[in-house]
Amino acid sequence: MIRPTWVYWAGLYQSKFEAYCAAMWVEGDKRVYGRQAPEEVQLYKTDRGKFGIRFR
Repeated sequence: MIRPTWVYWAGLYQSKFEAYCAAMWVEGDKRVYGRQAPEEVQLYKTDRGKFGIRFR
């Protein structure tokens, strides 16, 4: 089975907590808007020390 590619959220955050809150918003999108929830959501850290989220 081929897994879908990652979609990167269009923002980077100074703290892991801020990125975590954004990830919770992405996961909660289905409950709020009735859209299909992402299969997997991950936090990642850039080489410059900022945090982001990606999902598929």
